[in-house]
Parts: sequence; structure tokens; C-alpha cells
Amino acid sequence: MNFEFSEEQQQFADSVKKLLGSRYTFEQRKAILRSAQGIDSELWQTLADLGLMALSVPEADGGFGGTAIDLMGAMQACGEALVVEPVLDNIGLAGRLVARAGSPTQRAQWLPGLLDGSVRLAFANYEPGCRYALEPTLTSATAKADSTGSKGWVLQGAKCVVIGAPVAHQLIVSAATPGGVSLFLLDPTAAGVHLNPSRTADGQSCADVVLEQVQLGPESLLGEEGQALALIEEAVDFASALLCADAVGAMSDANEATLAYLKTRKQFGVPIGSFQVLQHRMVEMTIACEQARSMAILAASKVDAGVSVAERQRVVSMAMVKIADSARQISQESVQLHGGMGMTEELKISHTFRRLTMIGQRFGDADHHLERYAGLQSHAAV
Repeated sequence: MNFEFSEEQQQFADSVKKLLGSRYTFEQRKAILRSAQGIDSELWQTLADLGLMALSVPEADGGFGGTAIDLMGAMQACGEALVVEPVLDNIGLAGRLVARAGSPTQRAQWLPGLLDGSVRLAFANYEPGCRYALEPTLTSATAKADSTGSKGWVLQGAKCVVIGAPVAHQLIVSAATPGGVSLFLLDPTAAGVHLNPSRTADGQSCADVVLEQVQLGPESLLGEEGQALALIEEAVDFASALLCADAVGAMSDANEATLAYLKTRKQFGVPIGSFQVLQHRMVEMTIACEQARSMAILAASKVDAGVSVAERQRVVSMAMVKIADSARQISQESVQLHGGMGMTEELKISHTFRRLTMIGQRFGDADHHLERYAGLQSHAAV
């Protein structure tokens, strides 16, 4: 397998990294975290102008038809900068679901805005008390004829930790319907929709969403009724591969910052990096990062390759387990090697620690993915 980016992929990744290096310094990021919205709308527009939002959207819908591998370099740059804007949730989840499930009318209505940066989407799927289950049980949609006799819907239920919901122009909500799992386009300001905004531990804007008898028209159904679960599983696996790349970027930055600290911090008149025991720990962190990078590449290649569902899920779970393990090791070691300074708000390493901790939980923790992997292996053996 070729582990090198193509010239075009590297150029795009370098462009995103250069932009974030000048427009998303650590001090600028802290100012964004202190803002009411929790995102930089101008940066969002610039990323869209650069083509990031369009990269994975099919060419027929105005995008570039790119792959997870095409996005890896850009996502690593986002991880290095600890970007809190919901890039992953728009290009890997909500935008992907609209592109793959939406009717021509729905795609024409929402994808151009996503591509040019004027529209932000959010995917509301996880539910309170249901851990990482992708199939909704607390949220349901009941068919109800509207005034014209067309088939409308009534949504009832709750979603939790919906990343990007407070700044989204449209929500994509999963719900149980008589025929299975369905997806619905929902205006977050509609009657009966209640958002409780908050921030994740790493600073991302999110909200718990309560749906109370929300009335929807027939045009709100995204895709076919009852056929959404497979689409959700595919989108979450695709987003998981991108999350792995984001984690690799954050881990690489943590390693670089820690190495620089070991070279400059002195004790007994010499840099602490000259102590062999600390050198060994730094080497172990570097190995962990490179192993995570290899698994991230494997996961991205599998979600792009059109392999069987079982094979895709198996490899993505393998990658997520390794990412969670490496993220825990590197985040904890980097803070410890910085000493007490590693816990302060003034150092980026403490923010990286939070980012890597959240990544280890985002689409399922290590135990969840070990269980999924074991189940797939057992099924294959039978």
C-alpha cells in the first residue's frame, strides 16, 4: 500500500494547514471559545472558499467527488489546530447523508449552501441513555396527513450532544418509523423544537434537542421511509475514519510540543530531554502516533474501497480502538512530561489533552469497538 499522499492531496492539505497556521493560532482559538457562537464564521467561509466543504460531495451536486483519503491531510491539519468548528459533522455526517439520501430537490436546496459556506448542517442521532446505539428508540415519527391530504409527520423524542446544533441552519434527525429508521430535515427554530446549548469538554458547540409534537411536511423526509439505518452506519464509519485523521493531527502536534519542551526545560543545569528515561517515553509516544497514523490510513482506504459492510465495520473498529489507545497514551504522557504547566489553560497541550479525550469517546469508546469487532469476527467464523 502507498502511504504517501498524491501531489494534489498534499497541496490541498498544505493549503488548509497554511490557512489555519495564520488564521487559527492558539490565541485566536481561545478567543473563539470565549465568543457566544463558539465558532469563527469568517474562517468557516474561508474553508468553504478553499473547497473543503465540497471535497467529498459528488460532482453531480457541484462537489469534487473526493474520498476519505483525499480529506485525510485536511483533517490532520484541523486536528493540529484543534479546530472547534463542526467541519467533520458537515462533510462527514450531515452533508454526506443529504448527498446520499436526498432527493434531487433536497440536494439542490441544501448542498449548494453547504458548499459555499452559507449553510451549516448538524446530525442529531444519539439519544440520552442509549450510549452509542445508532438506531433510535426514544425518537419516533408518526405519519399524519396534512391539510392537502399529503403524508406529513409528527416527531416526538430527544437527542443528546448534537455537535454544531446551536449554529446549524438545518438539523437532520433520525427517528423510528413503522417501516424502520428514517431521516428528517428539520428547522431548529420550528415549533416544538427545543435546544439546550452547551460546550463539549474540548470546546465544541453542541446542544441537547427535545422534540415535542413537531409537525413536518412530506418534503421533510430524507430518503426512503424506513431505509436509513444502513446510510447512518455508513456515514458514521466514514466520519470515524476522518476522526482518526483528526486525532493523528492532534497527537502529532502534542508530540512536537512535548519534544520542544524537553529540549528547553532544564533541570540540574541540563535539558530534561537528555535524561534517558524521558527519551524512552518520547520514543514510545512517537511509535504510538505512527501506529495510529497507519490505522487511520487503513480505515480511510476501506471506507473508500466499497468493501462489504462487515469488512468496513471491522476495520473501522480496529482503527478506533488503536486511536483511542494512542490518544490516551500520548495525551496523558504529554501532560505529565510538561509537569504542572501541562494542566494550565495557558498551554495548548492541556487543550489537546481534552480534544484527544473526547475523540476517544466520540463515535464509540474502545470497549464499544472491541465488542463490535468481536461480534463481527464471531459472525465471520460461523
